[in-house]
Amino acid sequence: MSGEQQSSPLPATLTTRILASVERVGNKLPDPAFLFIVLLLVVWVLSWLLSYVTFDVADPRSGEALVINNLLSGAAITEFLSVMVTNFSHFHPVGVVLVAMLGIGVAEHTGFINAALRALLNVTPGRLLTPMVIFAGIVSHSAVDAGYVLVIPLGGVIFYAAGRHPLAGIAAAFAGVSGGFSANFVPSSLDPLLQGLSQAGARILDPEIVLNPLNNYFFTAASSFLIIGLGWYITEKIVEPRLQDTKLDGDLNDLPTMQALEPNERKGLRAAGIVFLLGVVVMVATALPADSSWRDETGDLTSGAAPLMRSIVALIFLLFFIPGYVYGVAAGTVKSSKDLIDGMTKAMHQMAYYLVIMFFIAQFVYAFGQSNLGILIALQGAAWLKALAMPSTITIVGIVMITAFINLFVGSSSAKWGLLASIFVPMLMQLGISPDLTQAAYRIGDSSTNIITPLMPYFPLVVVYCQRYVKHTGIGTLTAMMLPYSVAFIVTWTVFLLLYTASGLPLGIQSSYSYP
Repeated sequence: MSGEQQSSPLPATLTTRILASVERVGNKLPDPAFLFIVLLLVVWVLSWLLSYVTFDVADPRSGEALVINNLLSGAAITEFLSVMVTNFSHFHPVGVVLVAMLGIGVAEHTGFINAALRALLNVTPGRLLTPMVIFAGIVSHSAVDAGYVLVIPLGGVIFYAAGRHPLAGIAAAFAGVSGGFSANFVPSSLDPLLQGLSQAGARILDPEIVLNPLNNYFFTAASSFLIIGLGWYITEKIVEPRLQDTKLDGDLNDLPTMQALEPNERKGLRAAGIVFLLGVVVMVATALPADSSWRDETGDLTSGAAPLMRSIVALIFLLFFIPGYVYGVAAGTVKSSKDLIDGMTKAMHQMAYYLVIMFFIAQFVYAFGQSNLGILIALQGAAWLKALAMPSTITIVGIVMITAFINLFVGSSSAKWGLLASIFVPMLMQLGISPDLTQAAYRIGDSSTNIITPLMPYFPLVVVYCQRYVKHTGIGTLTAMMLPYSVAFIVTWTVFLLLYTASGLPLGIQSSYSYP
């Protein structure tokens, strides 16, 4: 291993210089909150200028000509001011993060997370720490956005407790949670969501076509091994070595250390473990019956409409709150109910900066959607790809790249595919490319650039996680950390898809259509 490092010093040096440049440039950008103020102003001005332009494209939602709405008109400004509060209070990432952090705050304050991580590190070989964190990030996709508020911060804590740089742990977890968003061993609510949109697009040509909700499952399961392997290599060979000179200057007093567990901590962990297992048993027992109230109207547990999937954040809250409380009582760290409130209060104090950022992101997302600029970018990109009329292999690569580019501006996976599926799917069906393959290409592009765009709603939250350890962490720092993952994922994953389909392996459970 050391011989490999000595034989190629130039590439390592070149990579380090490129990433350092990215970090310097990125950190010269304004604070994330102010950046979104600037972007909001840009959207307003662009909407005003482009509202006078006639575009020869149809809005797929209405079938009428696409019009850019002028957000600087009197009516638009008064409407914006009237919904400013609800834009923020109803912004999905806000509630998800805060509710989950209330439970996590209790578990952290009582010492449950500290003791549990130390116990975990005692049984996890140090060499397997990185793939374990990435694996946890990938599996967290089944819980929708849970990975952003659960796995990513724990990645930093676990690495720090193991004596490694915590930012490398955050990077590895972020790569698994967000960069590998479409790689998963376990079906998630994203599968039927994208399948439904793909099927709607395919029925433009074939009204009888039916796609299986798991039409990409075999490919996404196989992709999990690829993402874990790539993430493991990049973390330990590129990201972590580059972080060696980055000093920790945050508040590290409350972070786990590696001393042996005390008897009272072991007692608390046993009690919390028993309660946790009982909770799992109750959950499984109540979810298994065909008429379970956790299921949707069709009896599905994993659809977006299923109460189980809609309760994930509340379950995360209970997952940490109840075992954390039981641990505190058994270990003697909880003396009164005030200890629980103190834990929640401390967690909310740590989220103050995040809330400021989310206020401005919520306003930007609203304005961007109202202007129709995102739809214009998506439609013009799709029209450009169609005009090229390239071979199917190149077309698939084009779908990946265009999706990756659009993802830098439009973060929601379902929102993008809702627009693009009606164009890409029927267009490629006419070229003999199946809806399943088109959807798989979309998923690669959608996942790979999540980790390098500050416009992704959870990106500022990850910056906040990093600032807990390194106060001067900015957009550039995080982008430079994640860029190697993004480039490796999009190139290698695309090649993997082409080889996978060339081998004749099925992408997922068979759908009812006759396209190759």
